[in-house]
Amino acid sequence: MIRLTWVQPEDLIGHELRQAGEDGRDEGRVRDIADRWHKAGGHDAPPRAGASEPAAARLRGLAEELLDELAAIPSPLAEPSDLDGIIAACPQWPGMPGAAAGAAPETWTDVASSGVRADGVVAVDPARVLGAWLGRAAGCVLGKPVEKIPRAGIREIAEATGNWPIRGWFTARGLPGDVARRWPWNRRSAVNSLAENVDGIPEDDDLNYPLLALSVLERHGRGFTTEDVAKLWLDELPAGRTFTAERVAYRNLLDGVEPPLTATYRNPFREWIGALIRTDVYGWVNPGAPAEAAELAWRDARLTHTANGIYGAMFVAAMCAASLTVSSAEEAVRAGLSVVPAGSRLHEAVRLAAEDAAAEPDFERVVDRLHERHGALHWVHTINNAALVAATLIHGGGDFTATIAGAVAGGWDTDSAGATAGSVAGALNGGVPGRWRLRDSLASSLTGFDGVSLDELAARTQEMMGA
Repeated sequence: MIRLTWVQPEDLIGHELRQAGEDGRDEGRVRDIADRWHKAGGHDAPPRAGASEPAAARLRGLAEELLDELAAIPSPLAEPSDLDGIIAACPQWPGMPGAAAGAAPETWTDVASSGVRADGVVAVDPARVLGAWLGRAAGCVLGKPVEKIPRAGIREIAEATGNWPIRGWFTARGLPGDVARRWPWNRRSAVNSLAENVDGIPEDDDLNYPLLALSVLERHGRGFTTEDVAKLWLDELPAGRTFTAERVAYRNLLDGVEPPLTATYRNPFREWIGALIRTDVYGWVNPGAPAEAAELAWRDARLTHTANGIYGAMFVAAMCAASLTVSSAEEAVRAGLSVVPAGSRLHEAVRLAAEDAAAEPDFERVVDRLHERHGALHWVHTINNAALVAATLIHGGGDFTATIAGAVAGGWDTDSAGATAGSVAGALNGGVPGRWRLRDSLASSLTGFDGVSLDELAARTQEMMGA
């Protein structure tokens, strides 16, 4: 029997119960539903896997019923998903009166004015655009073999091979057998992302989605719609290359569900990291214009996500827009935070992470605090990973290696966090150190992209800036 991950209703109910707790839905009603599920033999959400044992299929009918009951319980949190509501909840929204005026910011709720514009195309050094692509690829590949390995395991592997603090690709050479057995590599990635076998840039969803974003812009221009994104996915994105919220939304599209309901119908992953990894390109084609980048990211993200899931996508797009024009990671993070509703969980998480990173010399202590605050979240949730990205960018202080190493060593979604941190750091530096340069050929299952060079992608990105 095929157990398709991330879409079986009996595997979704545990995640939806946890999501209900996270967004503050009526505790008594949620507890009653959880009791009914557990009394019937239902399981909690798998901590790292995407599917349960085949026997759980007997509970599918009950799971569908309970998913719909949970969806009918409203969240009391003021975390809008519509664009007008998001903008209204962002007092520092770029371009709003007073949002970017005055002296240098004093707190992480202020926006740095230097280099952040919203008045059209800005001349950008092509090296910074290429640096963004190079950085995203390097951070992604660094994190691939240790994806799903917790923080303690990543450190043990790195220490056992003389790579702590992390300063190069992971390797199996010299890794003691007991460590290897205790912390097995990600089975899909170890074959092409270790120092001894990496050859070019292997395929990954963290790299496929930027290709799709570039494609939607090239096909439909800046006026693209959420429906255009959905159609492009159905035309070009293999279903097996999707995960969590994206796979549920894909299933919903095939069932005839229209966006934005694709993001909410039996989709407990709608605040996870999937939308955050899709939006770098929307920032790169809007250099110095974080508000415009965030709006494009919103159109893409609402296909699959709501609330903090959308905010994560907008946060990254705005950071990427700023990263091509500003001179520091602090400015980029502030630009990203400016498009996140001030009262949201994501805003608080990123603000606190940035403050900790700016004040604490020991990055391990910064990550300790992140895990204390967000350790109950799933390892691919948006909030914890966005906070980690902000922290490593600030603490890295412009050091590309320290930045991607911090994102990976944090132990959550290692390849996604590494890719996003690398994207911003690569743009800020106008490139990456030679040790992180890979053979310039990107593998992809997307039509027309297999073997594409990052040089070509950077040139096409630059062309879209003025489109």
